Amino acid sequence: MSTYVYGITRSPAPHLREGLTGVGDPPRPVRILQRDGLVALVSDAPEDLRPKRRELLAHQQVLAEVNAERVVLPMRFGSLSEDDGTVGEVLVERAEHFLERLDTLEGKVEYNIKASHDQEAVLHVVMAQQPELRAESEANRAAGGGSYEQKLALGEKVARAVQAREPVDAALLRHAVEPLAAEVSEGPQSAGWLTNLSVLVAREAADELLSAVEELGTSAPQLDLKVNGPLPPYSFVEKTDASADATAGARAAPAAG
Repeated sequence: MSTYVYGITRSPAPHLREGLTGVGDPPRPVRILQRDGLVALVSDAPEDLRPKRRELLAHQQVLAEVNAERVVLPMRFGSLSEDDGTVGEVLVERAEHFLERLDTLEGKVEYNIKASHDQEAVLHVVMAQQPELRAESEANRAAGGGSYEQKLALGEKVARAVQAREPVDAALLRHAVEPLAAEVSEGPQSAGWLTNLSVLVAREAADELLSAVEELGTSAPQLDLKVNGPLPPYSFVEKTDASADATAGARAAPAAG
């Protein structure tokens, strides 16, 4: 049976709560493999693993439980190896690399922070900073709302002004968190987000980071800020190295379809 790999940490083995399970239906019990000062968190792999919500959450929960106690190198969801022996061989062969990454990330956690515009608040900012738009809006209102063409023209101007603020407001978040961060990584962009930052921060600086984000939300009310963390350092593991090495010769879980 194939082995599913959740993550890698250093010896001694972490304390796993009794009955901790991971992916699969029924969920597979999580166990540990130890080699050369390293510990791999693994379970038996399900036959037909799919990236469904339940499976993704199970993968994350195993990592979160260990991350609450110590640093862990998280593997991608769906990291499968041929068997326990293959995982053990990779731990031995790549021990120096994994230990170096664990040393680099020791005492640090990741926070993911996304920023979007609060539409009502950003309109207030745009109108306050561009008197000509405010004057045009007031003139339309005084004329009973203005003609269709006038409303359309004003709407397009306001939309352009809001769009022009997007990189400016995205930079506000980066400037707020960078002084407190060990590293900052720009995450994938998607519709609705001005910026999507992953922030690596020392555990003892986490409260200061959260306070800085809260202060930014107060001083820049046009920003809607969403914070997720603390997380294992998903964005700072060198994905092309750690996950691939830990599951050498493995097959990936199929994509959803």
